[in-house]
Amino acid sequence: MGESVVRVAGSAAAPAAATHPVSAGGSVPPMIALDKVGVRFETTNAVRDVTESVAHGEWVGLIGANGAGKTTLLRAIAHLEHYDGTVRVNGRLTRDLSRRQRAQLVAYVPQKPELPAEMSVIDYTLLGRTPHVGYFGAETARDRRHCVELLDRLGLRAVAARRLSTLSGGELQRVVLCRALAQDAPVLLLDEPTSALDLGRRVDALEVVDELRRERELTVVSAMHDLTLAAQFADRLVLLSGGAVVASGSPVEVLDEVLLSTHFGGRVRVLVTDDGERVVVPQRTTPRTAQPA
Repeated sequence: MGESVVRVAGSAAAPAAATHPVSAGGSVPPMIALDKVGVRFETTNAVRDVTESVAHGEWVGLIGANGAGKTTLLRAIAHLEHYDGTVRVNGRLTRDLSRRQRAQLVAYVPQKPELPAEMSVIDYTLLGRTPHVGYFGAETARDRRHCVELLDRLGLRAVAARRLSTLSGGELQRVVLCRALAQDAPVLLLDEPTSALDLGRRVDALEVVDELRRERELTVVSAMHDLTLAAQFADRLVLLSGGAVVASGSPVEVLDEVLLSTHFGGRVRVLVTDDGERVVVPQRTTPRTAQPA
């Protein structure tokens, strides 16, 4: 995008600071460009007329209530759902690419991945190298070292030889993330990547993603229920409701109490810490019952 724009349904658009570099000849083309993307399931419009772009190296967080369209939009970008409109990644129409070509551009971490129970952690992670291996080739020692280094960064090196069936839910979630990172794709799509992790591991995993984003200039789009973490890691938030974009802008601009309460269907408070971080706190709608003396 030439500029990041805050859009709120029913209000005028207000420009915000640019989130990506601009060349001498003008704006850098976006890494992801969506034009009037829609996904329909029978009589339900799961995603409606989404036109958005994501800059090279930007982290965009998709937020919204359950059923808002976050997962469906990610799957459309990954070309895993039939959609109307167009999706371009690095200037290329994804519907014109082979599955292998798309895998070299986009890595996707789903909420419910397929996990072969008897496969080892290292072998599962090595599957991420498949788009870079010849049709009749095999993973190299370099591929294996690369995967071991990623496992180490995610605190999984000690379980590299274990079967997936022996891991906890949190360990499995980190292994799935590791496999996606092993693809070395410039775009990383994350669907609730920390839902099974405890509080400390959530931050650890997202910090690894952020470190690798900066090292490799990755572009990240993540669907996240934890609005506080989304505010801490995403450069920009896109709020979906009923499959449509109702707000897009910086965390400061989108994490508005009235806006969130309207589209999440409950009362929330947005607190600001001493260092300027936004903390989103759900509020009771009924008064607390007095405890007996």
